[in-house]
Amino acid sequence: MGHATTVTAGSRISGTGHYVPSHVMTNRDLESRVDTTDQWIVERTGIRERRIAAEGEATSDMAAEAARRALASAELDARDIDMIIVATVTPDMPLPSTAVFVQAKIGARNDCAAFDIAAACAGFCYALSIADKFVRAGAAKHVMVVGVELLSRVVDWSDRSTCVLFGDGAGAVVVSESRGDGRGILSTAIHADGSYASALRIPGGGSAEPASARTLELKRHFVEMNGREIFKVAVKNLSSASAAALTAAGVAADDLDWVVPHQANLRILEGVAERTGVPLTRFYLNLARYGNTSSASIPIALDEAVREGAIKAGQSVLFCALGGGVAWGSAVIRW
Repeated sequence: MGHATTVTAGSRISGTGHYVPSHVMTNRDLESRVDTTDQWIVERTGIRERRIAAEGEATSDMAAEAARRALASAELDARDIDMIIVATVTPDMPLPSTAVFVQAKIGARNDCAAFDIAAACAGFCYALSIADKFVRAGAAKHVMVVGVELLSRVVDWSDRSTCVLFGDGAGAVVVSESRGDGRGILSTAIHADGSYASALRIPGGGSAEPASARTLELKRHFVEMNGREIFKVAVKNLSSASAAALTAAGVAADDLDWVVPHQANLRILEGVAERTGVPLTRFYLNLARYGNTSSASIPIALDEAVREGAIKAGQSVLFCALGGGVAWGSAVIRW
């Protein structure tokens, strides 16, 4: 069983921000690198282009910029932040955490807690759940949550089954105390099933397979994915987690205004829409422009939707994501 909670609104998202690199790689660009076509990629994934980080740009650079924009949106100073949680599977380095680099880069207090979590594409939902608990318990007033990935450096650009899917970017939210007006985080749920651990992984570079000339030669430091396995478990678990989150929040599927899902694959999201009974027209989608940015995808999409005025005050919003582990999570908020 995963860990789920039902709560009255005691925390809220007080600010949002995102950052994506300026370099755009289109499907046409990929046609010259691997045996694929724009039509094939669009039909199977819904992706048309993705962003690629510049040389010398690190994960923490993208995270810090998204965090600055979220602070501006929340009308807070970096020194107001009590905790920084960075969700990423592409850290600057194995030690220390990417979060401490973000702390330094945004000018947060040098005694504020800062740590990373690795739940792959579900990372933002996991981090949001943790932030909600700290704020609700009174242990933190403002928590910075960042989902960020620099996946272009961990994909095999000769493997057409994976390289077409992923992109780089960062999204951030500030989680603060609610104002008691009914708006805020209504429910969160996080789960994992380690029996699927090998379905999506980067096997090399850790203690099981330390980096060596051999692991480099075998490309063990790149993403490996069993697409069929992930597709099946994604539709099933995202649908059940979404239904459970709505029940916990006391929101009926018919009353839901928006779904801001992990932007992985259009076919997966079509399956989730069908199973949950929430029409795809209520899903905020931007995967055509960014591809799969893993833990960054929900906060990037949320920030865009808020800034565009698509998500309005008082509306109910569902987040749902599934990634390697497999780990998955969901949350319902009243904006």
